[in-house]
Amino acid sequence: MLSFILVVIVLFLIPGPAVLLTISQTAQGGRKTGIITGIGIAVGDLIHTVAAVLGLSAILMTSALAFEIVKYLGASYLIFLGIKSILEKSKKQEQTALKKRSTVTSFRQALLIELLNPKTALFFLAFLPQFVQNNGTPVVIQLLILGLTFVLMSILYTTLLAFLTSSIGERIFANKNGKLARWQGKVMGSIYIGLGLQLVFQNQK
Repeated sequence: MLSFILVVIVLFLIPGPAVLLTISQTAQGGRKTGIITGIGIAVGDLIHTVAAVLGLSAILMTSALAFEIVKYLGASYLIFLGIKSILEKSKKQEQTALKKRSTVTSFRQALLIELLNPKTALFFLAFLPQFVQNNGTPVVIQLLILGLTFVLMSILYTTLLAFLTSSIGERIFANKNGKLARWQGKVMGSIYIGLGLQLVFQNQK
């Protein structure tokens, strides 16, 4: 378990889609939004863990069609969010209050983004079994414990990111008349679109 925790910490230190999503959502909607986004990502990871335990993720590994379908659904959703963010911001530049995303919306978006990333499913299918030991404990139980540990660590990490990012985001975007504030929607939208395009070019193996 100690080895697993250390490896997960190293993985967290490598910026990925979850990190970018949490930071962008926090900068746009505040600390609470960032924390809820992290929880949404973690719940998506938990579902991937259960799917891996049940063997469902193996379908994505063996079926090129299934992999492509999930990949393009996820990419389309990310690009849609990006375009929506850019257009909404351009229509509301004259408002004086920073629009806060609802926690339900933030959670739902993060959950769907994580679920519709086939690479995440394959990651859990390939990563978790490496730490299973022949100690008499059923493999299913070990996989679930490892998955839950990963999920809890993910929540702690994204919550820390939200706290670190929130004060910076508030300072940058608090003044609606500032140049950076006027570009907020474009920046966040570009991040979503970039993640979507990155997903498009992912390969099955």
